Amino acid sequence: MRVFNSPCVICVLSYKELLDEKLDGKMRLRYEKQRSGVSMKRRGTRLGFTMIELLVVIGIIGLLISMMLPAVQAAREAARRTDCANRMRQLALATHMHHNAVRYFPPARYESRPDAAPNQQCGLETPTWLVRVMPFLEQVSLAEKWDLSKPWHEHGEQVRTVVPDVFLCPSRRSGTSPIGIRRLRTTVTGEGGRLPCGCPIPARPRSVSMNVKGALCDYAGNHGDLTPGATGDPTDFYFGGNGTGVIISVRPNCKNGNAISPADRIRMASVSDGTSSTFLFGEKFVPLNKLEQFPFDSPAYDGDHLPASCRLAGPGLRLANGPRDVLADMFSFGSWHPGGAHFALVDGSVRFYSSQTDTMVLGSMANRRDARVVEMVP
Repeated sequence: MRVFNSPCVICVLSYKELLDEKLDGKMRLRYEKQRSGVSMKRRGTRLGFTMIELLVVIGIIGLLISMMLPAVQAAREAARRTDCANRMRQLALATHMHHNAVRYFPPARYESRPDAAPNQQCGLETPTWLVRVMPFLEQVSLAEKWDLSKPWHEHGEQVRTVVPDVFLCPSRRSGTSPIGIRRLRTTVTGEGGRLPCGCPIPARPRSVSMNVKGALCDYAGNHGDLTPGATGDPTDFYFGGNGTGVIISVRPNCKNGNAISPADRIRMASVSDGTSSTFLFGEKFVPLNKLEQFPFDSPAYDGDHLPASCRLAGPGLRLANGPRDVLADMFSFGSWHPGGAHFALVDGSVRFYSSQTDTMVLGSMANRRDARVVEMVP
């Protein structure tokens, strides 16, 4: 290494070092400014989304919603199904309390046989069994407004259009008005008569309105099976005392032209097949496009139209497979729950039966005394 001791050389070297330091400082400052500008520009480009990115995000959100929606609907239906079963338990308990109070199950309606004596033909069109259980459902004030010896349609509209919530299935009646219209039957001249089935047509004054509003119900009593026949004979299931179920049509005891009590009484001892093997009532079938329309969805207090408050089961009347089943009958049981329908048994329990249940099994459980005991295995 060479060392210069001359003052001039030292001065030149000091000036050169100072100049280099200034140049380095300017270049460093310029570099930092350029770097800061690039960084600011890059940050600016991250403030938005491209169209492709936006579409991808929307697609992912839609896919997640489509995956969650069936689960949400299934959870809601499970809740409605549980609520339906609880309402049926309340109604079954009320039916038992009626039995404890008067020592027989509530009759579906009064219906004299065609061969009955004239003085024993009364009680036509009187209210159904649903009115009789009202006092045991904390509906005493409503029950007191009903006259069980008077035709249901002669009661005021403010009476016959009131329906307790326990009568309705939340899966079917959610968001709907539970009011139906019944067109009363009559002959051309307004006189009485009988249909080919033997069903009576009462005489009606011309002043009687033919269209009558009434409350609806989603549960129907077990009237039995078709073994008594349906040919128009006095022994048909349709007439009083002939039903093989538990809540059936009964013959009336008449006094001064009014029905005062049932002549046929189904008691707990009458269910010889066992209370855990016999239907008490169940959900009734109503097609999706027949809601609030006669004859499938008739006012529940209508004691003239049997399917309004009772249904049958067994060979010839299978359990409806949902609300879109076109092969089910207006006498069939069924529901709007996926896969089957609820039934309350005579012992007070509520069970869910598949729509694929064999009709022979259904018939045995609908008949209270056919000596065929059925035990359903889970």
